[in-house]
Amino acid sequence: MTIAIASDHGGYELKKEIMKYLDKSKIDYKDMGVFSTESVDYPDIAIPCAEAVARGEFEKGIIICGTGIGVCIAANKVKGIRAALCHDTFSARMSRQHNNANVLTMGGRVIGPGLAIDIVKEWLAGDFEGNRHERRVEKITEYENNI
Repeated sequence: MTIAIASDHGGYELKKEIMKYLDKSKIDYKDMGVFSTESVDYPDIAIPCAEAVARGEFEKGIIICGTGIGVCIAANKVKGIRAALCHDTFSARMSRQHNNANVLTMGGRVIGPGLAIDIVKEWLAGDFEGNRHERRVEKITEYENNI
């Protein structure tokens, strides 16, 4: 599995901590920016990362901004993306099991590195349960394909 990871300036420090965890766990990833705390516009980071996941270049994506909200909204505008804003492990697990989320978003100004790493672990380990949840995700995809 290869992960696309990106952040704006508000998520830069947390992104660095998550990348340390990914390195330690020998999980392949590509850092899609930013590379400093210099202010940027979050859609300029979130959309290219989400597009790379949607094109199948990466199995999953992780995008971080100050709150996780802006990058989640931006990523979800990309066809084929199901981005989930998670600030707890239960939501992270459910976003994979029930919603088949392919992008995780978090807020670098909302949670600390310890919790963020636990969320990433839970999210990456989660598998989509399918069954009744498949029908629901398919309805979202059908709507998305018709707009």
